[in-house]
Amino acid sequence: MLTGLGTVPASAQNSGLNARIAKLAQQEEAKVIAWRRDFHEHPELGNQEKRTAEIVAAHLKKLGLEVQTGVARTGVVGILKGGKPGPVVALRADMDALPVTENNELTFRSKATTTYNGQQVGVMHACGHDSHVAMLMGAAEVLSQVKKDLPGTVKFIFQPAEEGSLPGEEGGAKLMVKEGVLDNPKVDAIFGVHVNAQTEVGTLKYRPTGTMASSDVFTIKVKGKSAHGAYPWLSVDPVVASAQIIMGLQTIISRQTELTEDAAVITVGMVHGGVRNNIIPEQVELTGTIRTLSKEMQQKIWADIRRTATNIAESAGATAEVDIVNYAPVTYNDPRLTERMLPTLRTAAGAADKVVLQKAVTGAEDFAYFQEKVPGVFVFVGAMSKGTDPATTAPHHTPGFRLDESGFTLGVKTLTMLAADYLTMKK
Repeated sequence: MLTGLGTVPASAQNSGLNARIAKLAQQEEAKVIAWRRDFHEHPELGNQEKRTAEIVAAHLKKLGLEVQTGVARTGVVGILKGGKPGPVVALRADMDALPVTENNELTFRSKATTTYNGQQVGVMHACGHDSHVAMLMGAAEVLSQVKKDLPGTVKFIFQPAEEGSLPGEEGGAKLMVKEGVLDNPKVDAIFGVHVNAQTEVGTLKYRPTGTMASSDVFTIKVKGKSAHGAYPWLSVDPVVASAQIIMGLQTIISRQTELTEDAAVITVGMVHGGVRNNIIPEQVELTGTIRTLSKEMQQKIWADIRRTATNIAESAGATAEVDIVNYAPVTYNDPRLTERMLPTLRTAAGAADKVVLQKAVTGAEDFAYFQEKVPGVFVFVGAMSKGTDPATTAPHHTPGFRLDESGFTLGVKTLTMLAADYLTMKK
């Protein structure tokens, strides 16, 4: 049941409050940009966001919120109680950066480095999480200024490790849920936003039901028999078998999957094997990702990978051990809640044509773990300069990634209006 969900658009009920929110959000723009630039220049990987968390916690305490720190290692939660009793709504932002070496001319570009998976790499906010933190800090400041008009409670969730934790570590939304972030007080609905560098500023994109794919990590250990590279007939070559397995995995998508029903992706991202040019190794390890948009397709792909890898390896006289671990479920926007909040999105964007129904995407988000427990909606905020060809902009997770900061105010407005309208919905 969606507490407080009614038949009258809350954006219409809240026209006066939303006008104030819009004005206050605009006044936050300079602060939000400054926060974002600071976080961008000082990025931190998942479960290491100590500096970021300290800045967030200090800001929330200054606003007079109840603040919890150390949630799911480095997460921060702030609780804002409105002037009247009512439902509880949560707003979430992710805080972590990526092991990417920044390559652009920004004055506040990251120069941070770290050792990741045994390699020396840069650290960069290459997916916009720095802007998410800044926008939610701005939303907290706006909502704290109108709290006497809010019938209910807003819970601000600043989440670590959305991009994943180091091997052997728990983290992210899954750990936050496990530790009870949606309880005390119990959350009735949750909202989140994500900037998009291929969507023009001023635009919001949404989709009811499955909007982002589930993400699974697979590892295939192909074991053969080592030999001198000059005498391959004495070996059971796991390199050749691995190459055949990689090609076989692609036929799962191209020949065994009904893509008109659901999109699906299998990508091998790492191949590890061998130490010398003239030695055929005993083992090769393949690691990759699986993306699907339904539980049924996910289970099918898992079975197909196991069958394909095992049988191809066996045909070469080798063996294959397949291990698959789920990282994030499908990001599922509750259809009823999405429909009810659509007028709010249009109010935030200022025009109906600035709110666009999008196709499902095969990127993944661990925001999905929150949505498994409570109804939620996840929205994309445009951060590409107007008039720019999306094909020429650097994609997320790449060294040249950059955002048009003029789009951040819409992110603040969207978060604040979603919270305010949800709380004031009439049954």
